[in-house]
Amino acid sequence: METHGLELCEDREETCDVSVKGLTKNWTKWSNNHQEYQERNPFSNNEWMPAQLQRGQVGYGRPPEGSKTEQRGKDAHSHVSREVLELCLVIRQIGKSQEDGRAAVEFGRLFEHYVTISNKVVGVLLRARRQGLVHFEGEMLWQGRDDHVLIMLL
Repeated sequence: METHGLELCEDREETCDVSVKGLTKNWTKWSNNHQEYQERNPFSNNEWMPAQLQRGQVGYGRPPEGSKTEQRGKDAHSHVSREVLELCLVIRQIGKSQEDGRAAVEFGRLFEHYVTISNKVVGVLLRARRQGLVHFEGEMLWQGRDDHVLIMLL
């Protein structure tokens, strides 16, 4: 098959010019992008450093918008939110209805049931409490010691 000086790049979904002029253009583009990246890279040996964001400025403490780090953070947040919702469903399923109509379960029973789903039951409970979805007494729950602590779905 004749490509007329163009072929599909293996690692990209764009066409690349394979002529000398096209290769020069692609190299220059890559070089400029890399140089721009190195200017922002705090670990490069360049003298110039971009201005650092200060506390209180928009974007401080956040990954660059559109970066892989930002996407991983969003994915992790989504995963934890699903675990919290799953925990609430388990409490509703195995819990007993209280006088006010809310489901509640003892920590020991929840731990034994939920440990087959996830070994992070205490961390997920703390997150659910922070979100106002469950209530229980005490700062931390310990298996054995706190088996009779009632966890109430709000």
